[in-house]
Amino acid sequence: MPDRPSGEPPARRVRPDVQRNLDALLTAAAEIFAAEGVDAPVRRITAKAGVGAGTLYRHFPQRSDLITAVLCHDVDDCVRAAADFAARYEPVEALARWLRHFAGFVAAKRGLKTALHSGDPAYEGLPEYFRQRFVPVLAGLLDAAAATGGIRTGVEPYDLLRAMKDLVAPGDDGYTERMITLLVDGLRYRPPA
Repeated sequence: MPDRPSGEPPARRVRPDVQRNLDALLTAAAEIFAAEGVDAPVRRITAKAGVGAGTLYRHFPQRSDLITAVLCHDVDDCVRAAADFAARYEPVEALARWLRHFAGFVAAKRGLKTALHSGDPAYEGLPEYFRQRFVPVLAGLLDAAAATGGIRTGVEPYDLLRAMKDLVAPGDDGYTERMITLLVDGLRYRPPA
């Protein structure tokens, strides 16, 4: 597994109650960041999570630590969704569903763009973390779909991720859905031999 960017707590066994608090904090922070931006008051996050400020600061001493942890948690959830789709659907459908799921991830993270491009060294490792996590997952979905003959071969996963990032229109789900449908249709097209 690739290393998490600095600021993300190292993976280790934690007590169930501590894990519940961490999960509640990450969920609350993700929701509040999406609604209010990353500068939202900490007290709103802790109140929504049902924990005290001490719990938040014990795990995430800096705001950048919390932002990084939220992003890594959501990236990992998005990666896990690929395996679920692959297990439940035929390969082209699994790919299409994951692309829609990824589009939701991108749309929800637009509010974090300012923080990520702030020049804060705490975020320097995130783009590579995203790439290390998403590229292999998308490559697996593309390979499985191509093996069935359902899509063209030779699609570069990183190119497709970049295209997805550019076509997502936060707040306009209809547009995003139409663009994903066109993209998947384009993957299905194979020029005559």
